Amino acid sequence: MVATPIGNLEDISPRALESLARADAIAAEDTRVTARLLEHHRVQGKLIAVHEHNERRAADSIVEQLAQGKTVALVTDAGTPAISDPGATVVARARAAGFKVVPVPGPNAAVTALSASGIADGPFLFAGFLPARPAARRKALDALSALPYTLVLYEAPHRVVECVEDMSAALGPERTLVIARELTKLFEQIHRCRLGEAADWLRAEADRRRGEFVLIAEGPAARNESAKPDWERVLTTLLGELPLAHAVKLACKLTGAKKNAVYARALQLARAANSRRS
Repeated sequence: MVATPIGNLEDISPRALESLARADAIAAEDTRVTARLLEHHRVQGKLIAVHEHNERRAADSIVEQLAQGKTVALVTDAGTPAISDPGATVVARARAAGFKVVPVPGPNAAVTALSASGIADGPFLFAGFLPARPAARRKALDALSALPYTLVLYEAPHRVVECVEDMSAALGPERTLVIARELTKLFEQIHRCRLGEAADWLRAEADRRRGEFVLIAEGPAARNESAKPDWERVLTTLLGELPLAHAVKLACKLTGAKKNAVYARALQLARAANSRRS
């Protein structure tokens, strides 16, 4: 299992290059992408395709090669195999057949972004890609919203705006978000803002919506929690007796909480209540 660069082709270790050069075959997510990496570093290698559509079939072929005493290096297009990328099925089949699996560590977009985020050290949860469909994505975010961790997500450029809008509604617009795109590449950008401001920032320039994204939402434990239980308890009580807008208005008036945060939480509670009823 060989980690490869997430952008800058120089971000690869001597051990990784040696592993690729010595392998009898290199199983790659996209052979064209890996061919460019090998050519850049003047490494010769026999490439075979292993991607999400053929991984089960390819795993059987790789196990057959291992049974013949061959060494296979598995890579993805960028980063560490089996982390939001193909690879786990191949590893499971190889282990089940009794073969040794050796990790060759290296780049990973989630950890790279987190290290440059400025978010305080502490527990984080890597959720990978959220569901592409809006309803499923919102449901997943609702489940993540109460967890006391910094959340690290991947997102594609054509969904990033709607994703951060859903994150704002589920997690609250006041939570800090770090948007990291094109990491280690020429147009690398790492932007920090409030979740409620993220969609407008992305829409302001087309270039900000290009590339692959890592989204990091600061955990709720990093915020001031002292006042939160009071206004949430008040809001929950009011929602049981009043329409949503009226409940939000009164909760803000009674507790001094910010309207955007209270409204976002009210929507989340209303969705959860509707889901239970259905």
